[in-house]
Amino acid sequence: MPSTDKYVAKSPAIASRILGDEAIVMSTVDSTLFTLNPTGTVIWEAADGHTPLSRIVEKVCMEFDIGIEQAGADVKEFVDKLAEHGILLVSDQPIPRKDAP
Repeated sequence: MPSTDKYVAKSPAIASRILGDEAIVMSTVDSTLFTLNPTGTVIWEAADGHTPLSRIVEKVCMEFDIGIEQAGADVKEFVDKLAEHGILLVSDQPIPRKDAP
């Protein structure tokens, strides 16, 4: 991962449910529905706004026994796709929770 890490957080404009090792995510803005596979669900659950993306990539590597380069490319593609739909927020800085004081 590059030295300038990114942070990802779930958009407040979504509804989601974890079902076993998969997740269902829906945009409340346009009703776009995504079914996430186990890898996507690991990324989704780690997208808390303060965990650096590089740590999420490491978690994917450990969970699925995949190399760092492949995991980095896969995580980036996943995050970019969900960010295009407004499902994930991406920032160069940690993203504060909306319900935090």
